[in-house]
Parts: sequence; structure tokens; C-alpha cells
Amino acid sequence: MSRLEIVLICVSVISIATNIGLYVWLRAALSRLLSFSEEMSDLRDMTGAFVGHVSSVYSLEMFYGDETLQGLMEHARSYKEQLDTFEYIYELSEEEENIDERSPEEEASEEDQE
Repeated sequence: MSRLEIVLICVSVISIATNIGLYVWLRAALSRLLSFSEEMSDLRDMTGAFVGHVSSVYSLEMFYGDETLQGLMEHARSYKEQLDTFEYIYELSEEEENIDERSPEEEASEEDQE
């Protein structure tokens, strides 16, 4: 083997090892990102349920006009609005769920439309 062949083989082996390492790292990072997205989506849903619950308690005659509950309700609404600003993160897991839930017939009809 010539010196050039040895150098090319070494460079190829390093390149392949680097590509495999990057693939493994990227796959793990995407997995963590999707897991985080699902957790954030669950948190948003729980906050929405909490806002609804506080709102329904506040609207009862016994508690209507209570400043503490009104403050809690406003705080919960602003918290939910802040969570809604991260909608682009929630959409990551929702898009993946939609892709997984599609039937082969739906995919075929989408391809026909294109």
C-alpha cells in the first residue's frame, strides 16, 4: 500500500466514526427534545384544567367577588398565556402523534392530491 492509500483509509475511518457518533448523539438529543415537548404539552393541559376549575369555583355564588380567588384566577390565566407562547415546542410532539396515527389510506390520498 502506498502512503496515499493509508492516509485516505485513515481519513475515511475517522469520517465514518465521526458520522456514526454524530448520528447517535443527534438521535438521543431529538429523543430528549420530543420527551420535553410531551411534558410541556401535559403541563399546558393541566394548567388549562386548573384555570377552568378556579373559574368555576369563582363563579359560584358563595365565592363570587372574592378578591383572593379573583387574583388566583388572573394569575392562573396569565401563567397559561405564558405557557401558550411555547406552542412551537408542543407542536413537535403533536405532529409526531399525527404522523403515527395516520392510516395508509390517508397517506395515499395525500400523495394523490400532490
